[in-house]
Amino acid sequence: MASHQAQAIAFLLPEDPKDSLIREFSEGAIKQTIASKDEDLLDIARRFDLGQNEIIRLNPDVDRWLPEEGAKVQLQSERLLPDAPRSGLVLNLPEYRLYYFPKSNGDKPSSVVTHPISIGRQDWETPLGKTTIIQKKENPTWTPPESIKKEHAAKGDPLPNVVAAGPNNPLGLFAMRLGIPGYLIHSTNKPYGVGLRVSHGCIRMYPEDISTLFPVVNVGDQVTIVNQALK
Repeated sequence: MASHQAQAIAFLLPEDPKDSLIREFSEGAIKQTIASKDEDLLDIARRFDLGQNEIIRLNPDVDRWLPEEGAKVQLQSERLLPDAPRSGLVLNLPEYRLYYFPKSNGDKPSSVVTHPISIGRQDWETPLGKTTIIQKKENPTWTPPESIKKEHAAKGDPLPNVVAAGPNNPLGLFAMRLGIPGYLIHSTNKPYGVGLRVSHGCIRMYPEDISTLFPVVNVGDQVTIVNQALK
C-alpha cells in the first residue's frame, strides 16, 4: 500500500520584497522521483505535497493511474509567490495553493510553507478578498446548508441535518472558519480531490497538511484569497 505522508515544503523568503522566486531550504532539492509499482501518480502527488492538477501538469506523458514502474516523475522545487501581503495565509485559486507565512520571533516572516488545496466548482466559486480566521474546530460536525441538501437529494443521496464528526464527515478532523460567512478551510475525506475544483466553495486540504497547519494558525490571522494566473 502506498504511503501518504506528505512532505511539507518550507521555503526561505527572498530578502528583497520585490523578489517573488522561492526555493526549498536544502541544496540539491529533489526535482524528480521514481514511480514504484505500488503507486499511481496521485499517490506520488500526495507523498510530495502536490495537488492532482499539478502532478499531471508536470508529467503530461505519465499515465495518471498506471505509471510504469521506474518512470521518472517530475516534482516542483521552486515557485513564484503571489502578489499579496506576506502575512498569515494567502490562497491563490488558479494555482490551487495555500501559502502560510509564520512570524519569526514576533517579527516579519522569514519563511513560507505551502500546501495544495481544492477550491470551489465553477457553479460554487470560492470568494476572493481579505478576511480572517474567526474560529478553529477540531473534530467538527457539519450542518449542510439547504442548497447542498437539495443538490444531494436530487441525486438520490440525501444528507442528514447534521453529519457527525468522524471519518465520513466531509470536513475531516480539522476546520477553520473564515470571516466570509459559510466558508471554511478544512480537511477532507476525499483526498484525491485536492488540486481540483470540486468543493462548494470551501478550501479543502490533505488531512496530513491541515493537521500540521491547524496548531500554528491562530484566530484573527489574516487570510488573503487572490486570483492570479499561474506563471
